[in-house]
Amino acid sequence: MENNKKVVTLAYGCQMSERDAETLTEITRRLGYLPSDDLETADLVIVNTCCVRESAENKILGKIGELKKLKERNSNVKIAITGCMVQQPDALERLQKRAPHVDMWSGTHNLHDFSALLQRVEQGEKVAEVWQEPKTILEVTPLAEKGKLQANVNIMYGCNNFCSYCIVPHVRGRERSRKPEEILQEIETLVNNGCREVTLLGQNVNSYGKEFSPAYDFADLLQQVDQIAFLIRVRFITSHPKDLSDKLIETVANGEKLCEHFHLPIQSGSNFILECMNRKYTREYYLSRVQKIRELIPNASLTTDIIVGFPGESEKDFEQTLAMMNQAHYSQAFTFMYSKRSGTLAAKMEDQIPLDVKKRRLQKLMSVQNQESLEWRQNMIGKLVEVLVEGPSKTNPQRLSGRTRGNELVVFNGNLETIGSLVNVRINEAGSWTLIGKVE
Repeated sequence: MENNKKVVTLAYGCQMSERDAETLTEITRRLGYLPSDDLETADLVIVNTCCVRESAENKILGKIGELKKLKERNSNVKIAITGCMVQQPDALERLQKRAPHVDMWSGTHNLHDFSALLQRVEQGEKVAEVWQEPKTILEVTPLAEKGKLQANVNIMYGCNNFCSYCIVPHVRGRERSRKPEEILQEIETLVNNGCREVTLLGQNVNSYGKEFSPAYDFADLLQQVDQIAFLIRVRFITSHPKDLSDKLIETVANGEKLCEHFHLPIQSGSNFILECMNRKYTREYYLSRVQKIRELIPNASLTTDIIVGFPGESEKDFEQTLAMMNQAHYSQAFTFMYSKRSGTLAAKMEDQIPLDVKKRRLQKLMSVQNQESLEWRQNMIGKLVEVLVEGPSKTNPQRLSGRTRGNELVVFNGNLETIGSLVNVRINEAGSWTLIGKVE
């Protein structure tokens, strides 16, 4: 099919949302569209949305409003809004009233049907389809771009955990695991086109394969991915602490290409708050998992997510979260103020925390973690680390940048010809977020 139409795809939210956006772009490519970054010349604009936090929603609504002006300048452009924000209960009618200039609304459960929906839009129809339940697993592999070093690969969809603050299970459905052979085939295709690092994605990768018979779990999948020729590195996100098995930790410890990095969201250091969040583990159990990682993989990098200001969080609860930072020694933490999400249990809880208290606690938490991050990186000064060269540094194009197996960003002088390969870098400087070194 001749490609003469242009599509601009905008993704908001997590890596899974980004991966979904890549999939949608691939579907449009098969219908004759060329990917573009220029909104003014686009024939189709896709906005793949997120609803995890209110700030993300507000940003997306602002962008949808901007697209109304684009539509006024170019009445032929088609606008499609997809993803989690559309999938929320009772959201569709509200969004349609707010943005009548949008041509297509579709949720997360009918992603695979996007091609048919788009063809209806191209014929002049306004389309709004949001399924309440997923009916199939999408098996559309995004175009493996030549020379693309890194790629995200979905291994499963949905979540069964129903944390009281989280809208994800309501908009992405229950857990469904992709077949191992489909995943391995996709990774091999990526590698054949030059990809050297993959990140395996799931809301809880540790739950992968629970529905399979005979038994086959995430550790089994990692062992197979680890054997793929010419692949250099394998990462994964996100691990739910309650399902982090000894087998999985041992698999990473024994792997050749499996990166020594665990993103293990604690969310709170208080057992009371963890119970209110429905996280299904205690701080003691979480620390036992951290200890196991440190025992088997002493150089492992550990990152986390933390929410401050959850309903009912006292100063004592918050202090326990601060104490957790000093016990777990995270190399990095992604910190957030609690954001009320309609449709979740936490949104109805009493004792909602005032905004000024949440802001104060967030600033304190960030201050403690910044010091932890700095100390973690300062401990790397003098060490020789393996770095996958990604390209010129975003902050200094005269230098190169890349990441360690522990996902640490390193900036160094080097040759452009080394992009895509592994180099050994001696670390000589460290900041809170970046390492600076010299190739040896």
